[in-house]
Amino acid sequence: MIEKLVHINRVSKTVKGGKRFGFAALVVVGDGSGRVGFGHGKAREVPEAISKATASARKKMIRVPLKEGRTLHHDGNGRFGAGKVTVRTAPPGTGIIAGGPMRAVFESLGVADVVTKSVGTSNPYNMIRATFDALQDQTSPKSVAQRRGKKVADLLGRGGASEAEAEADAAAIAE
Repeated sequence: MIEKLVHINRVSKTVKGGKRFGFAALVVVGDGSGRVGFGHGKAREVPEAISKATASARKKMIRVPLKEGRTLHHDGNGRFGAGKVTVRTAPPGTGIIAGGPMRAVFESLGVADVVTKSVGTSNPYNMIRATFDALQDQTSPKSVAQRRGKKVADLLGRGGASEAEAEADAAAIAE
């Protein structure tokens, strides 16, 4: 499991004798091969907040289909609150082009090539939720073909491409 600490926030409560400090942690957890989750934990000490956030993230993991194990199948948009994110597939060798919290999500997910843009907010909580919104919309050609009762090759029968090419592409994606 890959665990990434994204953000720690120190919060204080004023009581009769002074201030009491607490910590809120935001953690992203992934297995590096298509499963990722995020969690939020609060405690009086930093390590305790991180362990609570990690436990929460492990419970809320989602599966994301990956193309060739390195990028997404298609582009997508996500939104949460004022945060809007765009995620795009990328050719091999591009790397993870993403800022802060989104980079942690894609590294944990096991994506090697992706281009992203976040507009509207830099709040790590909203950025991560918007990213997960975009990732939950990802579908693989295999699942679409199954849902429609067709073969993957039928979906990928590109205009003008020969039947053999479509079959070869389908075999590559079905892995």
